[in-house]
Amino acid sequence: MLQIEGLGKRFGAKVAVDGLSFSVAAGEIVGLLGPNGAGKSTTFLALAGFLRPEAGTISWNGVALGHDRGRTIALIPETPEVYPLLTVWEHLVFVAKSNALAPGWEKKAGELLERLGLGGERDTLGRALSKGMRQKTLIAATLLADTPVLLLDEPMIGLDPQGQRELREMLFDLRTTGKAIVISTHMIEQAQQLCDRIVILKDGRFVAAGTFDELRERVGREDAEELFLELTRA
Repeated sequence: MLQIEGLGKRFGAKVAVDGLSFSVAAGEIVGLLGPNGAGKSTTFLALAGFLRPEAGTISWNGVALGHDRGRTIALIPETPEVYPLLTVWEHLVFVAKSNALAPGWEKKAGELLERLGLGGERDTLGRALSKGMRQKTLIAATLLADTPVLLLDEPMIGLDPQGQRELREMLFDLRTTGKAIVISTHMIEQAQQLCDRIVILKDGRFVAAGTFDELRERVGREDAEELFLELTRA
């Protein structure tokens, strides 16, 4: 289980995340929802080790994770940045060597490229890829690394409908293998399609958590959008 306890992060006088606590079980997809500025991306960067929080602990299966946690947690960022002078395949080679993947990783890498519609882009340089293709390249590289915890920040933005459907099915497959998956989004419909539970933030603070049905019963709103607006209303 991924456990976050009392996470706090400031940027000068601004509090970006304030005492945030939640957990994600192995084999579970949890959505991190909130309005713009709620602290979702900051939380992800702190979980992935790119930002050092001022407070709180992050642990996996009871073991506290340090700043360098790349073998446990992988992040697919909202803005897909790739190496401009590496081909799509060379990105996967880089990940395989960096993570000392066992021999035979090439088969899985090839399958990921085909499933994401990148088979014909194998030798294309990063600088020549469209935004959607860059996003798919990062998805393939991240899934090849095979970390037990996967963070996806607005993963559907930039993907065409076929790419969105394929990623959704891949995430469901990963859930059955015991991955702990956290998806940051402000798109309520996507959260309903993908997530077993949701955690709602506002102004960097925890607001509510549970399944959509649990939160509907708590708030008395059937429509998911109205439910979200009610929970995040000032």
